[in-house]
Amino acid sequence: MAEAEYESILCVKPEVSVYRIPPRASNRGYRASDWKLDQPDWSGRLRVTSKGKLAFIKLEDKVSGELFAQAPVDQYPGITVEAVTDSSRYFVIRIQDGNGRSAFIGVGFSDRGDAFDFNVALQDHFKWVRQESDLSKESQETDSRPKLDLGFKEGQTIKLNIGQIKKKEGVSRSRPSGTGGLGILPPPPGGKIGPPSLSNQVPPPSQHPDSSDTLFDFSSSAMSSKDSIAQPSSTLWEGLSSAASGLPSQPQQSSWVQF
Repeated sequence: MAEAEYESILCVKPEVSVYRIPPRASNRGYRASDWKLDQPDWSGRLRVTSKGKLAFIKLEDKVSGELFAQAPVDQYPGITVEAVTDSSRYFVIRIQDGNGRSAFIGVGFSDRGDAFDFNVALQDHFKWVRQESDLSKESQETDSRPKLDLGFKEGQTIKLNIGQIKKKEGVSRSRPSGTGGLGILPPPPGGKIGPPSLSNQVPPPSQHPDSSDTLFDFSSSAMSSKDSIAQPSSTLWEGLSSAASGLPSQPQQSSWVQF
């Protein structure tokens, strides 16, 4: 179903003058100076509307809005609307009635800005018409071209060769456990760790040691060790012989050696 066309208003000017114009004398164009500008034949409101690709210039009564005349415009610039050669405020338009009769009349604006708006409204409309026609031509050309069929035919297959993706294996390093970041050294290869030696253990201290006695014992033991080291070896042998003589006599055993 075709889209219904609606009428839109392009421009409205509340004051416009209409003149009867003499026939064109030559091909040089119309001149507003040949009209009776101080005696317009009609004055009222001008509206420019559009419906589809056509534009309409409507001359209406300012109070009642009754239509006085209208000019359908299918092209601009063209024969329907033509500017005069000696002014920018006056135009010649071709009006038509319902019976197909037409006539050329002069239209003038008291303000130059109103004439500029009237001209721009018609230009913008027909610029849009040309763009729409160009787009429709391009779409028709696109539809007429053979379409490229990229679909698979019946029984047609496709083979995809996807290479194996190798994952990079990172070397995982275990972090040392324990406080301070220092771990226990591993045992030597092929060896076994035995129980700790008792000789390296430190004897436990006494229950209630006296600090003065401890220092005194330590100093006395240190002095006795120094004296024993300082004595010559002959004194050591003499002490052993005297100690042996003072002991009671015991039967000699064959396993002992007498000095």
